[in-house]
Amino acid sequence: MDAVRTEAGTKRKKTRAGAPSQAFPGVPISHWSHSSLMAYLRNPLAWYKRYVEKVYDTPSNPSSIVGRAGHIALQHFYSGIGKDGAVELGLEYLRNVPDFDVNFGKARTRREKEKKRETMEREYLQAVQFYLERPPRHTVVAVEARGIANVEGLPLPLKAISDLVVESRLERGSLDVIDHKFVDAFSPTRAEKTLFVMQALFNYYTVREQFGRPVRRFIIHECKKRRSADGSSQMRRYSIDYAKCGEAFAVFHRLLNDATADLAQRRVFLPNPSDMFEGENSFDIYRLELIDTRGTP
Repeated sequence: MDAVRTEAGTKRKKTRAGAPSQAFPGVPISHWSHSSLMAYLRNPLAWYKRYVEKVYDTPSNPSSIVGRAGHIALQHFYSGIGKDGAVELGLEYLRNVPDFDVNFGKARTRREKEKKRETMEREYLQAVQFYLERPPRHTVVAVEARGIANVEGLPLPLKAISDLVVESRLERGSLDVIDHKFVDAFSPTRAEKTLFVMQALFNYYTVREQFGRPVRRFIIHECKKRRSADGSSQMRRYSIDYAKCGEAFAVFHRLLNDATADLAQRRVFLPNPSDMFEGENSFDIYRLELIDTRGTP
């Protein structure tokens, strides 16, 4: 782990977490998160709307709502609530999501929306029951750990939420971060997936800052929502060992510095019509000039 600490940097910035960056005083945000960074790279105008203007009116797709319900169930389960109670709390969340917060796609009539909701409930119950048939056991240190960290060499603090922080079984005295994902299909690239690695590094820094202990691994549990036709397991586990992420740390730092520099000099926020989630919405905002996205000159 010494190599990890050297690569990641062990010093802390003296600035308060969340304070404006001295290196880039013109940036309109106080920190980066994994979701914020990915949104900025994917669709600058949709990013601006959400993370600067704080407008959260874009409906969520059913898959993400089902996934959030699953996270809520597991959050309660690992907090000590029994399986049945945890499943019920996730279902309660799912049922309380209002229609205007759901992207129903082609479903337009009331009956079509009801059928879509029935499908969402069925997927949720099936997925969370798959997971809880043989839930991974951990010595849990924290559930839904929210952290923010100043990192040497980065102009803005990092913010992340860790599903679980647990005692590491690989290295005594260290911590592992557990992340749950409810998916339609398993990741073909497994732990090498760039999105997984980028997320893992956000969690590395925030957990290390929050708990003051070495952080060894980022472990992903993927749970497939639909039953496998061949009867194979619905669960897959991927592990990212921070001790082997030297190059990833370097790329991570370069990407965050470049993204912050780009943001500091950006004068206009443009839409990305090809964005499969928010492309149409961002282009409508641009076309109708609903938000002034011109940066400060």
